[in-house]
Amino acid sequence: MADEVSLLDFWPSMFGMRVRVTLAEKGIKYEYKEEDLRHKSDLLLKMNPVHKKIPVLIHNGKSVCESLVIVQYIDEVWKDKSPLLPSDPYQRAQARFWADFIDKKIYEPGRKLWATKGEEQGAAKKEFLDIFKILEGELGDKPYFGGETFGFVDVSLITFYCWFYVYETFGKFSFEAECPKILPWAKRCIQKESVAKTLPDQKKVYEFVLEMKKMFGLD
Repeated sequence: MADEVSLLDFWPSMFGMRVRVTLAEKGIKYEYKEEDLRHKSDLLLKMNPVHKKIPVLIHNGKSVCESLVIVQYIDEVWKDKSPLLPSDPYQRAQARFWADFIDKKIYEPGRKLWATKGEEQGAAKKEFLDIFKILEGELGDKPYFGGETFGFVDVSLITFYCWFYVYETFGKFSFEAECPKILPWAKRCIQKESVAKTLPDQKKVYEFVLEMKKMFGLD
């Protein structure tokens, strides 16, 4: 019996994109279901009753929630195709550590870069760049975070790339100037078809943020 795979998602979500990149990397066919997060579907509420958030992977009728959990699940179920997590237990633990760091640290200061002003925005900018400098140190001179091949940590971080124009424009900084190793890494990742076909254009994300700012009266 063929696997039935569907994904509940929202197009600008860097968390949902992680799952889409992983599914593309593994060559898995799936049904994409776009959610309106202001009017969540009954299916979303049923499949993720705890957090009521996207993304949700539905595999043969069973739901898996939280983006990094979903990515690991896909990597384990379809383990014969383009493995993302290393086989060595220590290296696997390190990959999970850095993916968790990315998951917990980037989104909130990144949101504050476009959603706040003044001192709060200034503090968020410092925090945001400090986080990226730590990540840049971990990347070092390696092509990818795990070494020579695109892996779990890269998937966790690269989906923020389509938001870089938003962060730079509202935060008034340049990744190239502040974190010179991050952009070359991102461009290596973007050369992968799974990433290039998944990530929306940076200007499209910027237009979405402008609409969000209007909607929430943040102009």
